[in-house]
Amino acid sequence: MSSSDQIKDEKAYFRDRITTINEEGKRVWIHPKRPQGRLTNYRWAVASFLLILLFAGPWVKYKGEPFMLFNILERKFIIFGQVFWPQDFHLVVLSLITFIVFIILFTVIFGRIFCGWACPQTIFMEFVFRQIEYFIEGDYGKQKKLARAPWNFEKMWKKSLKHVIFFSISFLISNTFLAYIIGIDRLLVLISDGPLPHLGSFIALVLFSGIFYFIFAFFREQVCIIACPYGRLQGVLLDSKSIVVAYDYKRGEPKGKHNPLENRAESGKGDCIDCLSCVTVCPTGIDIRNGTQLECINCTACIDSCDAIMDRVGLKRGLIRYDSEKGISEGKKSLFNARSIAYSAVLTVLLIVVGSLFTFRSDVEATIIRLPGTLFQEYGTDHYSNLYKMQLVNKTREDLPIEVVLENPEGDLQFITEKVFLQKESVGEANFMVILHKDQVKTSNTAVTFGIYSGDRLITKYKLNFVGPNNLDTK
Repeated sequence: MSSSDQIKDEKAYFRDRITTINEEGKRVWIHPKRPQGRLTNYRWAVASFLLILLFAGPWVKYKGEPFMLFNILERKFIIFGQVFWPQDFHLVVLSLITFIVFIILFTVIFGRIFCGWACPQTIFMEFVFRQIEYFIEGDYGKQKKLARAPWNFEKMWKKSLKHVIFFSISFLISNTFLAYIIGIDRLLVLISDGPLPHLGSFIALVLFSGIFYFIFAFFREQVCIIACPYGRLQGVLLDSKSIVVAYDYKRGEPKGKHNPLENRAESGKGDCIDCLSCVTVCPTGIDIRNGTQLECINCTACIDSCDAIMDRVGLKRGLIRYDSEKGISEGKKSLFNARSIAYSAVLTVLLIVVGSLFTFRSDVEATIIRLPGTLFQEYGTDHYSNLYKMQLVNKTREDLPIEVVLENPEGDLQFITEKVFLQKESVGEANFMVILHKDQVKTSNTAVTFGIYSGDRLITKYKLNFVGPNNLDTK
């Protein structure tokens, strides 16, 4: 059976099993044809920008520190030059909630565009590893021929060279991600010292490189089909108005081979000439003419391939295009409608709110508690005292002299330890005693307010209770 006949025969089973598994349950290797066209060029521009951003990111610094850092070990994060500490966890939670809402709304409106245009798996697979494969083994026809060939010299050196380059790039990717965790300066120290002084770190790096290598050399499109939950989430979130890569069945059916001597309209044929170009170019091996499917990542390769065929046979472009099911069935353009604009506005507002919270967060995080295990003490004959513990987090890149003032009520504040001088991006602690006259302590819990200053600048105010005798509540 020819490959074309096999593809046609498998159409009846596309709902029952994924395209990369045959009837015997064995893996079917996908060798897609290299896509070319307008949308592919746009995707190249986006992918190139994201790859440059990824690999250049660790080298970019702001005020002497990384522009982006995700140091999980030290619980220090730098995002777009702003330093974040565990005390900013509420911002992280809010960001995750916003991100989830963003995914839901974005998918409802635009389907799986993220997968085809910005997902790291797609970017690395299609624009790095797949391109190396095309360069060494040739386009899809030569790749299939090489896969069927016996293990001769040509096959051995091409496969060996490809996998050596694959692992080298995986090792580079692992080092890049490590630089985002520990910083590029620390990574350069590890590299200059060699693997032996840091053997544990080196082994972990090789293991991560092996995982990346396995994903892009062997697991490949199975990540999108089997491992990634987003494809299944898509099936829940999409509706008839969602923008997806769609085949215009009203225009394309019934299919029929191209004959330049006949008029397709008079012969009752649709515009689809059943050339299977959309199938041979698909990185997950599906036939988009069967409708929206789990495996489709909206990569637009089938759009470019179909448009090229339409140009060749003198038919109108857009047989496969970005559109909604409703747009196809009603024949109306629905890329931007009131619904998609409204949802986009909601996303914009959410992003602005989160961005504002990140921008206007406090430079110093203060925590003050009464010293555990202590009660009030009489201080002389006419005063009470309480002991307090203070922790301050300096989120800025500047050293800050700190002064704590008792704002209300009137009283005295004395440091038991040395006064706090917060160095940049550090945590400082101090214990102090608050002394109030007995006339100021009316109840067993008297509200007190502390003002935390750096020079003349008020950083924050903190309210707490001052504990007095219980018998004051009965007076």
